[in-house]
Amino acid sequence: MGRVDVTLSSTERDSLGELLPSLAPWRQLAMSREITFCLGTSTAPASPMERAAAFARRTLPMLLKGAPAAQAASDDVISVVRELVDIASRDRHGPDILGRIVFDGTHITVSVGEKQGPLPQPDDEPGLYLVRRLTDDIGQYRGDNAGYVTWASVPVQPNVQ
Repeated sequence: MGRVDVTLSSTERDSLGELLPSLAPWRQLAMSREITFCLGTSTAPASPMERAAAFARRTLPMLLKGAPAAQAASDDVISVVRELVDIASRDRHGPDILGRIVFDGTHITVSVGEKQGPLPQPDDEPGLYLVRRLTDDIGQYRGDNAGYVTWASVPVQPNVQ
């Protein structure tokens, strides 16, 4: 069964709180550890990258609140988002670019789709050098809309060597 996220206004929480006492834990909901975004076709070629980066810059502090090395991880994630959105926007499969940023406590997984074809080799796509340097792992899978979704896993704590 899929997860359903419900957001209640303060008025709804106040009015439903007494009617649904068995659901009292919902009163202390924490922010989901996930950010999603969608960029449509109405944007200029460089615009999707900047719009996605600006959105990530605004929302990552909430997503990473209390995480160790949050600022460094946030900077890395923004760089990865910019590059993956840039690559996807130049080779779109469909009208929208879909993105998702998920924090599991140790890694932040950035996924961006719908790319027309598989990822180019790093020698063919300079942006992948940055992505590969900042991430622990990168991959691709076929998305629900038949395009390719590219994902990359950014460590939250710096690697100790």
